[in-house]
Amino acid sequence: MRIIGIDPGLLHTGWAIIDANGQQRHYVASGVILPPTKLSLPERLSLIFRGITDLCEKFNPDVCSIEIIFVNKNPKTTLILGHARAAAIVAVANKNIEIFEYEPNAIKKALTGAGHADKEQIYKMLKILLPMAKPKTADESDAIAIAMTHANMAKFTPSRGALCGTGTV
Repeated sequence: MRIIGIDPGLLHTGWAIIDANGQQRHYVASGVILPPTKLSLPERLSLIFRGITDLCEKFNPDVCSIEIIFVNKNPKTTLILGHARAAAIVAVANKNIEIFEYEPNAIKKALTGAGHADKEQIYKMLKILLPMAKPKTADESDAIAIAMTHANMAKFTPSRGALCGTGTV
């Protein structure tokens, strides 16, 4: 199974591609979509949408794993982040790729065994599990972790045949 993991953000949208076959995991690629801050909100969302669309066409993932966003201290920030997440979801859904959503604590727990692990703990675990992955940014590292979460949780999260929302953990 090929998984695209997405860590949505308006400034930095991390993405990762991994292959999972039983207990085997193979790193394929990862990176960050960086819409220029000088662009308008619609232009930035369009770049995220096109970037994810291009990744889906290039890597042909079977499923998508994306982080669920919670309300931050600043509601405006949460709303804008939700826009970036929606642009990524629509890009994936347009390619008829099933989407699974994971809460931040579920991602941490799936990789480290602790739901409140910090980013350094997650990064260290990724280096052990996927030594070929060498993320350059936290967003890229998070996207790899999100993809790995689905690889680890897929046997517990059965497909329900819908495009989005069915795999929430």
